[in-house]
Amino acid sequence: DTVVCLPGMADETLFEFLHMEIVSHVYKEQQSSRGTMDNKVCSVVNHVSFYIFRLTRDSPSFKDELDIMKFICKDFWTKVFRRQVDNLRTNHQGTYVLQDNKFALLTQLSSGKQYLDQAPKYLAFSCGVVRGALSNLGLESVVTAEVSVMPSCKFQVVIQKL
Repeated sequence: DTVVCLPGMADETLFEFLHMEIVSHVYKEQQSSRGTMDNKVCSVVNHVSFYIFRLTRDSPSFKDELDIMKFICKDFWTKVFRRQVDNLRTNHQGTYVLQDNKFALLTQLSSGKQYLDQAPKYLAFSCGVVRGALSNLGLESVVTAEVSVMPSCKFQVVIQKL
């Protein structure tokens, strides 16, 4: 059999495997040394990804917070997750909700509720990536994610006022 790889397809697959292995490794380390601690696993993966990813270092300047969030939803999301965010909502007081109806790092897990309980540990990395990108753009934030139906997820970004 012949395997056909389109440009970028191999990179996407390798990124997905790397992501799964990072989560698996951290989870196994935490489980063997301290018992099951999902919150600590999520925290560790979140912090690792915050320092790994610096895609936004040379980005253009923005006029305000909303422009930065639009950049994250369109350009940044496309570079990292191969598609734009489906919906961006804000309360205009520093809280943003990014809806991705087919989140790339969850599509391989399930398209139903089968692995819903496992989703948070696979979203911690992405939360850290978004937090790191925002930090590089001058916004300190808290980024969390929730999943009610796979592979759809919502990222909540709360900008920290200094």
